Amino acid sequence: MARKSLPLRFCFNLIFLLAPLSALMYAQQPAEPTASDQAKIREYIRQGWKQLSRSMNECGSLVDTKVTKKPFLYLPSGMPVPESVRNLKSSCDVQVAFLPKKIDKLGEISSSDIPQQGLLYLPNRYVVPGGRFNEMYGWDSYFIIRGLIQDGEVATAKGMVENFFFEIDNYGALLNANRTYFLTRSQPPLLSSMILDVAEAQKKAGRKDDSWMKRAYEHAVRDHSLWTSEPHIAGNTGLARYFDFGNGPVPETGDDPHYYAEVATYVLTHPGEGSAYLRMHDQVNDKAAGPTFAFKLCSEGTSEHGVQGCGPDEKVRLSADYYKADRAMRESGFDISFRHGPFSGLAHHFAGIDLNSLLYKYEIDLANMARSLGLSNDAAKWQQQADARKSAINKYLWNQKAGLFFDYDFIANKQSDYHFSTTFYPLWAGLASREQARAVVANLRIFERPGGVVTSDRETGVQWDSPYAWAPVQWFAVMGLRKYGFAAEAERLAQKFDSMVLENFLRDGTIREKYNVISRTTDTTAITGGYKENVIGFGWTNGVFLDFLPASASKAKAASAGSNK
Repeated sequence: MARKSLPLRFCFNLIFLLAPLSALMYAQQPAEPTASDQAKIREYIRQGWKQLSRSMNECGSLVDTKVTKKPFLYLPSGMPVPESVRNLKSSCDVQVAFLPKKIDKLGEISSSDIPQQGLLYLPNRYVVPGGRFNEMYGWDSYFIIRGLIQDGEVATAKGMVENFFFEIDNYGALLNANRTYFLTRSQPPLLSSMILDVAEAQKKAGRKDDSWMKRAYEHAVRDHSLWTSEPHIAGNTGLARYFDFGNGPVPETGDDPHYYAEVATYVLTHPGEGSAYLRMHDQVNDKAAGPTFAFKLCSEGTSEHGVQGCGPDEKVRLSADYYKADRAMRESGFDISFRHGPFSGLAHHFAGIDLNSLLYKYEIDLANMARSLGLSNDAAKWQQQADARKSAINKYLWNQKAGLFFDYDFIANKQSDYHFSTTFYPLWAGLASREQARAVVANLRIFERPGGVVTSDRETGVQWDSPYAWAPVQWFAVMGLRKYGFAAEAERLAQKFDSMVLENFLRDGTIREKYNVISRTTDTTAITGGYKENVIGFGWTNGVFLDFLPASASKAKAASAGSNK
């Protein structure tokens, strides 16, 4: 391994041996969209909800391009087969099966317990993100639900929330998504926010339902408990971390089979970065450590016969601990960034500001829900938990000198210095002090770009770093700024993002998963590691666009005075 620190030309042949498997910070404010343009994109989104809708009585719901095998549909152990499933079995080329046992908690069943991966049954119609994501996702669904409510599709939104109740009852947790290979992890905890948005929409429609809220509260309590028990506890910080109960490579990279080879390649060609991820093949006996990769390390210089000075194959494997981090990163939803080391290969070592802000908001929500249900003791308990979490966030995750919130490596006992857009989450959650909020806003230049908020200020070649912008990142930033009274900044960012989405829609007729926030395009050709496709659909972009549209369209002129400050 010492050879990799020399000035070598790196040439490799990948062998799977053991397993299958600075542009301007501020741009001139875009013009307000015309009524005709708005009508076109609104109609696309309305039709999009229908096109992205799935249910258990449709063959197309079973398709999974991420794992290209015959479709399987799994029912909870012991559940009677619903009529819709019996019809599906006869009309589609699908195998219907039962999970091997009853699941009470996340991690009680692993992929190895299910030889053929498949879709997990859900009782209600749901909306998927789009493209390769043909199932109901955890945090995507929050923004989709907000969009559905905006478009008057409250019944579908409520049905999706009840699907999450079904997951908690039958699959042990609110899942990353309803596929069997997601039975080992959840996603960012937003269930309480979904519940309250649906409840508010029902109330506005004159359908306030206290019995539903009681049932929702009980499921939210169970969902929250996942994050306050091992192994989701971040050491002795009083904070939480992301963690996946599974081991080894994730099955859902079947449509991106070279991803882990890209990680190994990067580490070998960047000595000192992520070196802990690698193990020599003959030093590893852990089957969970995944495939072996073989590379040739070659010195500079070529001849007519090819590359000169190549040594023997270097056979390496990524460590079992790396794969735990890789899985934790996917539970966070930020796959992939360099936020927690190259390819976030230390993700499970960090208490994240995003997760803990979400949990603070969750605890405040639970306190308010309990209070509305007359559960005063519960309300006091949740408020106490929220207060304790806020104190821990201020201790470990706030950096007074930098004026930003950061993640904390509780293994190395060190705060991160990686600028990441999750620094806006505490504003959305309402846990930041006025002084902290002002400090974050004073650092807005670190993140603001022509198309809105960039995910980080580092260009690493992966999709959750610069120059890319994602709808959830915009939403947390804008809503957080609004909450603390920074209206001009919030509406400027909202208008930048919505106008970018609209411009690209008018150009190519689609709404995408992510955007290049510097060029204000859908160009993702610069992605060199991980998922390079820019998926069309797209559920959470639709929802956030609608959330921003009323405010950004009407307030753009008022906010434009601050656009070049």
